[in-house]
Amino acid sequence: MTPRVRLVLTIHNHQPVGNFDGVMDQAMHDSYAAFLDVLQDYPDIPFALHNSGSLLEWAADVHPEYIDRVREFVQRGQVEILGGPFYEPILACIPRRDRIGQIRSYRRYLEHLFDTTVRGMWMPERVWEQSLTQNLAQAGVEYTVLDDYHFRCAGLEDDELHGYYLTEDEGRLFKIFPGSEKLRYTIPFRDPQETIEYLRNISSRCPGSIVTFGDDGEKFGTWPGTKQHVYVDGWLRSFLDALRENSDWLQVSTMAEAVDHVPPRGMCYLPDASYREMTEWTLPTRSQQDFTRLTHCGDSDPDWEQLKRFTRGGFWRNFRVKYPESREMYSRVLEVSRRLQDIERSERAAGNEELIEQARSELYRSQCNCSYWHGAFGGLYLPHLRNAVYRHAIAADTLLEKIADPDTPVRIDADDYNLDARKEVRLTSDRLVAYVAPAGGGHLYELDVRSTQLNLLATLNRRPEPYHNKIVEAGRHQNGDGNGAVSSIHDIVRFKQPGLDKMLAYDQWPRKSLVDHFLQPGLTLDAFRQGMGSVAQFTQGAFETVLRRSDRHVEAVLSREGNLGPYLIRMTKTIELSASSGGCLDITYRLQDLPAGMPVHFGVEFNFAGIPAEAPDRYFYDGKGRQLGQIETMLDLSETDRLGLVDEWLGLDTALEFSRPAALWSMPIQTVSQSETGFELVHQSCAVIPRWQFSAPEDGCWSVGIQLSVDTSVAQARQLHDTAVASTHEGTATAVPGTAD
Repeated sequence: MTPRVRLVLTIHNHQPVGNFDGVMDQAMHDSYAAFLDVLQDYPDIPFALHNSGSLLEWAADVHPEYIDRVREFVQRGQVEILGGPFYEPILACIPRRDRIGQIRSYRRYLEHLFDTTVRGMWMPERVWEQSLTQNLAQAGVEYTVLDDYHFRCAGLEDDELHGYYLTEDEGRLFKIFPGSEKLRYTIPFRDPQETIEYLRNISSRCPGSIVTFGDDGEKFGTWPGTKQHVYVDGWLRSFLDALRENSDWLQVSTMAEAVDHVPPRGMCYLPDASYREMTEWTLPTRSQQDFTRLTHCGDSDPDWEQLKRFTRGGFWRNFRVKYPESREMYSRVLEVSRRLQDIERSERAAGNEELIEQARSELYRSQCNCSYWHGAFGGLYLPHLRNAVYRHAIAADTLLEKIADPDTPVRIDADDYNLDARKEVRLTSDRLVAYVAPAGGGHLYELDVRSTQLNLLATLNRRPEPYHNKIVEAGRHQNGDGNGAVSSIHDIVRFKQPGLDKMLAYDQWPRKSLVDHFLQPGLTLDAFRQGMGSVAQFTQGAFETVLRRSDRHVEAVLSREGNLGPYLIRMTKTIELSASSGGCLDITYRLQDLPAGMPVHFGVEFNFAGIPAEAPDRYFYDGKGRQLGQIETMLDLSETDRLGLVDEWLGLDTALEFSRPAALWSMPIQTVSQSETGFELVHQSCAVIPRWQFSAPEDGCWSVGIQLSVDTSVAQARQLHDTAVASTHEGTATAVPGTAD
């Protein structure tokens, strides 16, 4: 008997590269394993399962029993394994070569791991661009699931969304299922009968249809309140029982079964889109607020259900505009990808195949999507996820450096490294990689420590977000407990710390390093924290730049003129890197044309990221080695010639030394952001501002030297110890993506 409707259940499990083991372990226990525990008792109900490569590699190491269980489900025909790009990148965010390489690599990995054939894939975050069609077909994929929102944007109506469609690019065909937004909100948040009645209504109107559900596995146990609701209160068993009870007209199918037994509904070309909520999040804050008002106004219009499909939000790639820090990561990873391609095509590739494959694995991991954007989850706002991107990008770059130019101790280059149509400066040694933006205030915007694979400047600015209005409103009404019934992650309002409305602050300049400040004499730390006291516009602006290089020494000389009050002065800052001290940047500031006798208050801001706060083994120390407090401490020192920041856990000691004793401020930079567990305060960086107050000399010239040093000897000693220990354990292996075809 032909079913009147087929239901395709597609579950997507993902943990980002760099996530905490404890978080992943909790998700395994509460969602991934718990889900299989229940489905084990329903062998007649098949489903399609996608696990991201970052999650599966972790599970293979920490929870191999999960791999074995999934394999059992596959062998008995209850699970169809879906592939995709190995480390869950947004495909529109990586080059074509890496799209195809990641998908092919992951397909091989999955087919070997589960002894199955992989035909379909999960589209990360359902971010679709029509030009992807050719890449997916070339990678050997037959089909995927997007959202019905994509199809509505193409003009399709409700009853045209129950099936799957062909699409095409340059003659390459591909199949796409529209995932039901209705089911995304009823499963598992509504009574199972609501889903059954929805499907029954479709079966009566459109017999022979396919209805597809595709969503996160974390909503079955990991999202707040869902563990109790789904498992303890028995929602999942009730849902599966309801599917069984209606099996006379409702057949649960895999995607492969649906494709093999039901013809496509036709051809459709989809506009560039993602799921509906994502198109809202990518809008600039003010536009997002306007868009929300527009959609709410439409609720009172009886024709709104028909008309709203013609309202569209933004384009995913504009996250790189909304958050310049995302563009910086993207640009850095793209640089590594291009470098890998150049080396593969060069004579140096021969004999270096193993290093190239290691670099490719690191590159692919750095492309994991979660830290490149922000919506209902922490994403970009989570420092450990940004650090993971840089860690793998730096690791790949360092491996490629061994192949490309192993004999040059220091180097300086200029190119458009951050895609702003201006040239940046890159200084490299065997220990550091520094990026300076002459056209962007002369800021030092990235400082990579090769041995610890850490970007010390992976900072994030504080900026307005639409949900900050909720925080302010909650502060007014003192109603931030968030307790209540189980709801979708998009509707949850919880506050992880009290008083978040008082923590909201927005930055007026980029939180980078070598940010130059001319301040009011006598300005206080509290006033500076509020953005007050600037008497000159030197925090941003363009510098003229000269590069100087020799075999063992390179330097960038940046100079510009600007107004200090009514006076035109000249600033020159020189950044030097030497082979003899490859772990230090020597920075010299020279101010000229100062009016003789004028009081000057000059400061240079550094922002250090990657060193977590609120831990006793992360602290400041002074020139005498005395601890001055943990990293989140606000310092107001009257005079010092050295300040150090230590992270004992990382084995990292970063220090600033001054040729002239400096007064010094420090303060934590903390964002108030949204995550799946509620609104939270997140430490992003530590701002350190050495400053000098003086009367301008008679000749109008004043200078100071600053040495920024990074000592990783403790970290390197640990690595040598760990390598020695690992070498004593034979037979261990780590899964790697493999060579791209």
